[in-house]
Amino acid sequence: MLILIGIIPATVASAVIVRNYKNRAVEIRTSNVKNQCDVISSSILGEEYLTGTGKSDVIDSQLAMLSNIYNGRLLIINSAFRVVKDTFDLDTGRTSVSKEVIRCFETGTGSTQYDDRNSYIELTTPIIDTASSRTIGVLVASISTNEIQQTARYLENQGIFVTSLLTILVLIGGFFIANMLVKPFTEVTRAIEDVTDGYEDEAISVQTYIETEQITDAFNQMLSRVRALDNSRQEFVSNVSHELKTPLTSMKVLADSLNGQEDVPIEIYREFMSDITQEIDRENNIITNLLSMVRMDKKAAVMNITRCEVGEVLEQVMKRLRPIAEKKEIRLIMDPYEVVEADIDVTKLSLAFSNLVENGIKYNVESGWVRVTLKHDNKYFYVNVADSGLGIPEDQIEHIFERFYRGDKSHSTEIEGTGLGLAITKSAIVLHRGIIKVTSKVGEGTTFMVRIPLVHEE
Repeated sequence: MLILIGIIPATVASAVIVRNYKNRAVEIRTSNVKNQCDVISSSILGEEYLTGTGKSDVIDSQLAMLSNIYNGRLLIINSAFRVVKDTFDLDTGRTSVSKEVIRCFETGTGSTQYDDRNSYIELTTPIIDTASSRTIGVLVASISTNEIQQTARYLENQGIFVTSLLTILVLIGGFFIANMLVKPFTEVTRAIEDVTDGYEDEAISVQTYIETEQITDAFNQMLSRVRALDNSRQEFVSNVSHELKTPLTSMKVLADSLNGQEDVPIEIYREFMSDITQEIDRENNIITNLLSMVRMDKKAAVMNITRCEVGEVLEQVMKRLRPIAEKKEIRLIMDPYEVVEADIDVTKLSLAFSNLVENGIKYNVESGWVRVTLKHDNKYFYVNVADSGLGIPEDQIEHIFERFYRGDKSHSTEIEGTGLGLAITKSAIVLHRGIIKVTSKVGEGTTFMVRIPLVHEE
């Protein structure tokens, strides 16, 4: 590309210069010869020279000088179309009836023709009798342009030389410029390779150009996200391992205790078996939530979208959880609402709202309440789940949607749960192209705010 950028303008410029030179040189030569022919034609005042009965050394010398200067041939033709003077002495006395000569006699005006192929200029100049204003002869000049052609070829050769030199310089310059321009990108590539090979743990920085700076910034951001995802994956695996092992450990301890005793009373046996059953239920709950999480993590998660009345879905959720709330003396309140129809996956969204209401019940105070409200506009419907519970510390709010996140980070079983509920809730809402936000204050309660489009778009 650099070669073309250099060669094409140079070639075009060379061709234009040569063409302009030739046109200008031919134009100047034509003008000079025409002026000389006008002077000579005006010097022939009588018909004696044209009829051959008279001679003029002045005119002959002018014709000879003009012929020698421009390496040309001049002829004087009288009204009988007979050549009375030929500077080459080839056609003297012969008849010349070329169309240019005839036209010059008929119109009384001269003409000019340039033959580029044969390299000559031909001019016809009328010889006019001043007394009668009649054309009594024609002066024909054929002037060679060989030296103009030679000069043009010289200029062409010089142009080729300059173009070739420019091509070499462009190649050399392009090589060094390309190396200079590519070097920062090579450094970026090497730095990225070092990072991907594990030799570098720090962010890369190549600030030679704005482009390399933007590339490295984008790569560093991507690297940060990848590392964050890797850390999250490691933490997720660790949490899954811990959550799955805890019930198994409890069951093994209970089973070993039974096996280590002889003649165990039926009451203790039943108590231990009841504890083992609870641990099995807990394990099953963890696995069920994990499977739900995996299903919602798939980008091509199957959405069974139907047109439903959202209020009825919320009422079913409240009805299902009311026994749990009454057991803990928590009041479930469903505010009055207008009929809201929307495109939703009832199963996924029921699970999401169940998790929010159930969390409100779990993390509540004695004789507390959980309030659910439903509103809508022409584009979205809004569900708020508020409670009078313990509240969430401000520094923990940004983590509550992480998988297996528990506020105390101690995996305490004082409040039952797997730490997956809010993660599943957020995934279900995101699949509906919705958003979820939370506000909370320790000791005053928590409010989850959900916004979901009324019409689902793939």
